[in-house]
Amino acid sequence: MKIMVTGGAGFIGSNFIRYLLEKYDDVEIINYDKLTYAGNLNNLRDVEDNRRYNFVRGDICDNELVEKIIKKNEVEQLINFAAESHVDRSITGPEHFVKTDIFGTFTLLDACRKYNVKKYIQISTDEVYGSIEKGSFEETDPLNPSSPYSASKASADMIVNSYYITYGLPVKITRSTNNFGPYQYPEKLIPSFIINALMDKPLPLYGDGLNVRDWLYVEDNCEAIDVVMQKGKNGEVYNIGSGNEKTNIDITKLILKALSKKESLIHYVKDRPGHDRRYSLDVTKIKNLGWKPRHRFEDAMRKTIKWYANNRWWWESIEGK
Repeated sequence: MKIMVTGGAGFIGSNFIRYLLEKYDDVEIINYDKLTYAGNLNNLRDVEDNRRYNFVRGDICDNELVEKIIKKNEVEQLINFAAESHVDRSITGPEHFVKTDIFGTFTLLDACRKYNVKKYIQISTDEVYGSIEKGSFEETDPLNPSSPYSASKASADMIVNSYYITYGLPVKITRSTNNFGPYQYPEKLIPSFIINALMDKPLPLYGDGLNVRDWLYVEDNCEAIDVVMQKGKNGEVYNIGSGNEKTNIDITKLILKALSKKESLIHYVKDRPGHDRRYSLDVTKIKNLGWKPRHRFEDAMRKTIKWYANNRWWWESIEGK
């Protein structure tokens, strides 16, 4: 099975590639990544010599190169992780998000249609639904994105759906909650706060710290995506979440306690514009496919904190850290 993973040098993509190579003996991976600031080949240093793994540097907006790689490698499945994904950056530079997340997705879809790719999986986010005070979003709920980032991802989802309805392209969409784990670029809350705490630097916490997120360990998300690939129905959306809803202040204090650091490192800062208060997903649909998270939140957090503490080489090699 020849699988093209776009954005495979990023956080979730690299974990997914490692997952596929470990689980399946008959899988060949083409990792297609532009290597922007968050793309890091050190994320896959342990598999770079694997004969079933091949890296191609490229932009998903480059239709000529995308088509060349799909045709040359006779790609059977494509999983699109490639995206600009940081809300703060989307506020200051939304044009990059519109181009990559929307036009890039279109480029991939059109190439898959042209060369009859058998499966296309779009990796989306719970942020496309917007904020919810009570209850949980289902896959059929309307989208109400709050930031340029989530708006670009919602737009991409709509284009993916249109290629299923109009052209019959075999597509599936996954929308997961906040992921955490090894190899996450240190602009996101958990790795950023772990690294700052390790260096005794302030932990800048937005607003009152009471924004709620459902935290999903990245390995559980990889397994869920695989389940959707194997058992999911074409043209369908699948929410992926763990039910581990925590406030940002709870996460912050947990990290400080685990590292034996004082809470005086917490530094409250002005809230960002359009900051969603709470995300929550109903995951009944994917659980009906036989998936459930295997990792307890507390165990996964301890494992994650230990990884960053033991792999300073990884985050110290990133420019600006």
